[in-house]
Amino acid sequence: MMSELKPYDLTGKRVWVAGHRGMVGGAVVRRLQSEGCTVLTAGRNTLDLTRQAPVEEWVAVNKPDAVVVAAAKVGGIMANNSYPADFLYDNLMIETNIIQASFRNNVEKLLFLGSSCIYPKLAPQPMTEDALLTGPLEPTNEWYAIAKIAGIKLCQAYRKQHGCDYISAMPTNLYGIGDNFHPQGSHVLPALMARLHDAKRDKLNEVTIWGTGKPLREFLYVDDLADGLVFLLKNYSGYDHVNIGTGQEVSIRTLAEQVAATVGWQGRFAFDATKPDGSPRKLMDNSKLAKLGWTAKTSLAEGLRLTYEWFLEEGAKGGLRGI
Repeated sequence: MMSELKPYDLTGKRVWVAGHRGMVGGAVVRRLQSEGCTVLTAGRNTLDLTRQAPVEEWVAVNKPDAVVVAAAKVGGIMANNSYPADFLYDNLMIETNIIQASFRNNVEKLLFLGSSCIYPKLAPQPMTEDALLTGPLEPTNEWYAIAKIAGIKLCQAYRKQHGCDYISAMPTNLYGIGDNFHPQGSHVLPALMARLHDAKRDKLNEVTIWGTGKPLREFLYVDDLADGLVFLLKNYSGYDHVNIGTGQEVSIRTLAEQVAATVGWQGRFAFDATKPDGSPRKLMDNSKLAKLGWTAKTSLAEGLRLTYEWFLEEGAKGGLRGI
């Protein structure tokens, strides 16, 4: 098996970022601007990633040297529960088509992006990479999780059978520029930011939050993730996937207070304990990546400030998704 530390120079390379219009893909494109490489992108209007022949043809014509698989069909609990076939089929097809096309066209390096939902619902905390496949998944998003696990295993299979330099990374909860702020479809942090922004505008003095506010969560600023992904692309060549997070956790109550401070809303919170809390704790073990030489740099306070600045700018020009 190859050594895990194996430098890969991006200078002069053609790097395809699949999923460049998403929050993660957009951040990776921004980060690659300083690497002296040519960034390749293909929008949905020109390339349907769920169809094998067009993907293979596009890769053959555009000849990327490296590929970042940030493309995925994503959604919240309700979407995952409502459309399990779509989430499993579409994500399986996207990753399979890109990985197979990369192999057929001699792509030198590929980085597949997973999700922390791949880990068992009751995985020991903090979650280490070897917790994968040690227990049942969270039922509400198992379809998405199974597709992501298949992507990890596919990268490992191509490495094992063909010696391909394909790697995988697992990010924790993400937020930042390009996030989805739709009240029904967004995750907890952007949903809070949008609600407290509206509460300030509407001069509300109380906002109700589901649950007790006690669950602990880890949040990673998306541009930190992009930096970590480029670090792995350049330095890591291992069989096992790598967690990417901050190693720091915050309660939902404290998160709400920090978002309120960022937005400038000074009301009070009411916690509806009749509503579900979800997992009491979800923290990634990031020691493997730290040993390789990378740690996150953006504090939660700074990340929230940058995210809210972008939220205000996009809101002013009507560019926010779902708002």
